[in-house]
Amino acid sequence: QAQVMESGGDSVQPGGSLTLSCRASGHIGSSAYMAWFRQGPEKGREAVAISSSLGGHKRIIPSFEGRFTISQDSAKDTFYLHMTNLKPEDTGRYFCAFGKFFSRLPEDFPYWGQGTQVTVSS
Repeated sequence: QAQVMESGGDSVQPGGSLTLSCRASGHIGSSAYMAWFRQGPEKGREAVAISSSLGGHKRIIPSFEGRFTISQDSAKDTFYLHMTNLKPEDTGRYFCAFGKFFSRLPEDFPYWGQGTQVTVSS
């Protein structure tokens, strides 16, 4: 059974940094891609970054460019979202998801974790 787990969420002050981790185990089908999504208060899930599972094809959604980057440790089957210069509007629950398409649409990703909470406030 597929299991996706995020970690690393925390409360930080504006301007701070955080690194989130995501690891999938078990059967996640032929999921060639993973993505990070964010869900703010009373908002839908929006894509933050997308990556091929092997890391060769990556994209940061333009509104997050310059502050967020993604990386992976293939040996640990772990993906990371590095966030810098965090703003209060970055507050939300961050999810990673796995699927077959290089997409920014949540519905294209069948495998999801429970998310990890990031709160940015002074």
